[in-house]
Amino acid sequence: MTPEERPPSIGLPSPADPRPPADPSPESSPDPSSELPSDRLSSTPAERAAEPLADRSARLSALIRADIESTPERRITFARFMERALYEPELGYYRQPADRPTDAGDFLTAPETHPIFGWTIARRIERMWTELGVPCPFDLIEYGAGSGTLGLSILEGLRRHGSTDLLAAIRYEPVESNPNRLADLEDRFEKAGLAGLLAPAGSPSDGPVPVAGVILANEFLDALPVHRFVVRGGKLLELFVGWREGFVQVAAEPSTPELAGRLAGEAIVPDRLAEGQVGEICLGLAPWLDDVDRRLARGFVVAIDYGYEAAELYGPRRLAGTLLGYRAHRVQEDPLAEVGRADLTAHVDFTALRLLGERRGLRSVALTTQSEFLVDAGLESELQALQASTTTTVADYMRARSGIVRMLDPRHMGRFRVLTLAR
Repeated sequence: MTPEERPPSIGLPSPADPRPPADPSPESSPDPSSELPSDRLSSTPAERAAEPLADRSARLSALIRADIESTPERRITFARFMERALYEPELGYYRQPADRPTDAGDFLTAPETHPIFGWTIARRIERMWTELGVPCPFDLIEYGAGSGTLGLSILEGLRRHGSTDLLAAIRYEPVESNPNRLADLEDRFEKAGLAGLLAPAGSPSDGPVPVAGVILANEFLDALPVHRFVVRGGKLLELFVGWREGFVQVAAEPSTPELAGRLAGEAIVPDRLAEGQVGEICLGLAPWLDDVDRRLARGFVVAIDYGYEAAELYGPRRLAGTLLGYRAHRVQEDPLAEVGRADLTAHVDFTALRLLGERRGLRSVALTTQSEFLVDAGLESELQALQASTTTTVADYMRARSGIVRMLDPRHMGRFRVLTLAR
């Protein structure tokens, strides 16, 4: 790790904790109901929720296999496979009843590590609101909101800071594909006395009228479906998914010229890559930014995730690509195994994100590491305020310090990138 990637010191012990692991493709899909037995189709939501994970995985695998066998080439793109593995209704990894980012789940994100992460982001949002001229209403739109952990800690941070004017102006709008998580979120906001800050259904940001505010995506973009490629003989081939007594990789001509076009736009030339080098390309970044463009009239976009700029992402240190699975806080290197039971994730191409944003009128403000972003936003002040509080116990303080170590560790969360865009 280079000295530049080391987090600024705020008087914390040396980090030693192990790393907590960290829009659909346009391809058509067959009607899933045509592949399911009638007794499955008639089951109730409660019965489906109680179905063992292994049974769900088998059902999902059968659907994906049918998808493969319905194509003339008997293969689908990895993006299509990943889309169904993660987002297939009721069966995909992110569409099941269980809440994933928990100590008992498969991975842990910074908001679950400690609420001081959200309290610190709240400080940056306060600054952004002021820079925009204190608009009212002011929308906070979070993609991949889950059960609301980050949103709640940000709003709690505003309370802690005495930001009464911003709290009176703010509307929190979660963007979440899992109805189970949305129900959990609404229940948590109700219990926290913050239900009144939830943007109502059909709010302006859902329609053609853009809003003023902040759009937040924390560890969301890494789970967008990606295409995979391999370089052979200086030529770019796409890695598809086929079926031969199990899911297998199949190298063939790319499904779309957009893959080569993306690399060319970043000055990445296939014949200069290593023979056999594997990589990922997320074409879903453009549709996501199109949605952002429709929602945001003026304000900021903050994307926090693991990833690199293109030159490093496709450089000689990552010849096998970055795609991994996570299950029970363990890395699963075969992305075709445990379908629907493991998270699939690939590092974000921040060059592509910046360039695509600029084409939509979003100027790049800063690209920093998470450790730099948090320290600059006021993490040390949050820790000092927590220490000074008469209600803080020793256990509370030590838990916060432990969480901060994880957030700043340059070997782990601290090296995540934070891209801020504005218009």
